[in-house]
Amino acid sequence: MSGPGDRASKENSSGEPTQSNHAEGHGRDPTRVDVDARQSPGSKSSARSHQASAREPGDLDGARPVMVSGRPAREGKPQSGASVEKSDEVIVPEKSAKTRVTPVESMEGRTKAKGKSAARNASSTPGEPDALTFLQRIGERAKQKPEEKWTNLLSHIRAPFLKEAYQRLRRNAAAGVDEVTWAEYGERLDERLLDLQDRVHRGSYHPQPVRRVFIPKGDGKLRPLGIPALEDKIVQQAVMMILTPIYEAEFIGISYGFRPGRSQHDALDALAEAISRKVNWVLDADIEAFFDTIDHRRLQAFLEHRIADTRMVRLLMKWAKAGVLEDGKRHETDAGTPQGGLISPLLANLYLHYVLDLWVLSWRKKQASGEMYIVRYADDFVMGFQKEQDAMAMRGALAQRLEHFGLQLHPQKTRVIEFGRFARERRAGRGLAKPETFDFLGFTHIAGISRDGRFQLQRRTSRKKRRAKLARFKEESERRRHHAVKAQYDWVCSVLDGHYRYYAVPTNSRALAQFRYAVSWLWRRSLQRRSQRARWNNKQLAAFETRFPLPEPRILHPWPTARFALR
Repeated sequence: MSGPGDRASKENSSGEPTQSNHAEGHGRDPTRVDVDARQSPGSKSSARSHQASAREPGDLDGARPVMVSGRPAREGKPQSGASVEKSDEVIVPEKSAKTRVTPVESMEGRTKAKGKSAARNASSTPGEPDALTFLQRIGERAKQKPEEKWTNLLSHIRAPFLKEAYQRLRRNAAAGVDEVTWAEYGERLDERLLDLQDRVHRGSYHPQPVRRVFIPKGDGKLRPLGIPALEDKIVQQAVMMILTPIYEAEFIGISYGFRPGRSQHDALDALAEAISRKVNWVLDADIEAFFDTIDHRRLQAFLEHRIADTRMVRLLMKWAKAGVLEDGKRHETDAGTPQGGLISPLLANLYLHYVLDLWVLSWRKKQASGEMYIVRYADDFVMGFQKEQDAMAMRGALAQRLEHFGLQLHPQKTRVIEFGRFARERRAGRGLAKPETFDFLGFTHIAGISRDGRFQLQRRTSRKKRRAKLARFKEESERRRHHAVKAQYDWVCSVLDGHYRYYAVPTNSRALAQFRYAVSWLWRRSLQRRSQRARWNNKQLAAFETRFPLPEPRILHPWPTARFALR
């Protein structure tokens, strides 16, 4: 039996993926890198059994446009250094082609191409879909052959690919221990990327330790983050671009965290849809210090399930063991992967895919006696059960399963509560209070009642998240107190707009209005303290609000059942 979120993308795609073998470095400055050149000539296949084959007439899979200096050559005019393909010559037909490439192809043969040649792997019009990219071909092959191991992945980490990864980095991100910013690294970008490429392939690339910083959590504690050096970010971004399509074909639908096309609101919608079904009990679980307790030996074993390229596995484990620099002292990391690294979310999802996701689906099939659902976002997940005994049995089995892999459930944040469509009536019949609430992805989930008296899942902004955000706003507004009022006004509006974009869901209007009022009061209070005599009366306050009106809250997201039905 399946539930919301169990929609793994397992459809096979037709067509054998082809390798990208654009010319690299011919006729150009050897220190200049072209983003479009993805792979060096003659590089081997990324999969064990994938071999290059000769292109047959009409075979679109093997066709590719001629590339000159990383750009498609102009059709109809042979370029210097580009050979004319046989498909442009006179053809004497032996039998009908199985695939029509051009309208003139028939049993009467085809004359030598005049002007434009037959369209192969490129769009003939802007409205047609573009050719499969190198990464798309990797993803399609991973779907077609889910049991196949990848043996030649590191060879794709070339300077052009590293340049593409560099362009995808955040320009204003914090610097690592090397204190090199994105702009500074780009001053001699081509030269540096060529050197980085050589070191990666020689095995002499060694990541620097991450810089440890702390950010406040909603409960008042601090969350440790590890900021990699910029060069490490580039290589991590490139590796993540290669591995993501491989593991996206393997990950199942119950996981939503840090995956393309699967946002936090998608996870919230899936949970809301599950609760609207046969859910009477909820297991709200949280793994304690998950990113700091990942077992490196088991992580490497999980990587080797699909990645047979030992150099790629060795590179991934280098990042996991790079160490942490805190207060000028380097600390070795025997377990975990630092939060803040670009590759960490992918490794975390991979670890929980084998430890949790696949095991939960197997347990549901073999042990559950009623309906069961699960939605996971990174290390935070919620399970819904039809029967109480299933929820209790899962609570005990889950603790044993995680302990076997070096993980532990948070004792205070993990609990089983009565929740669902009939929880309020059943608890009232037993003389108990209304059902307990639980938090998931910044929202407090409440078993409420609609205006017509029916069950309604109500979602409100978590008090813990709201208090933490207002505390950060107060601190920042005091820091900006003596800036120009117009500049402060633009910043306050951006804070409110960002808050609305995430929290403006149905049934959360009151919490949005409270947040706006609190922000407005904190800002006015900060402005009035610029002078000891700057106390406003009602007339001055009205004039100020007229001149600097703050955006009003409005619901931006649809009802979860409506959006989930469209997925």
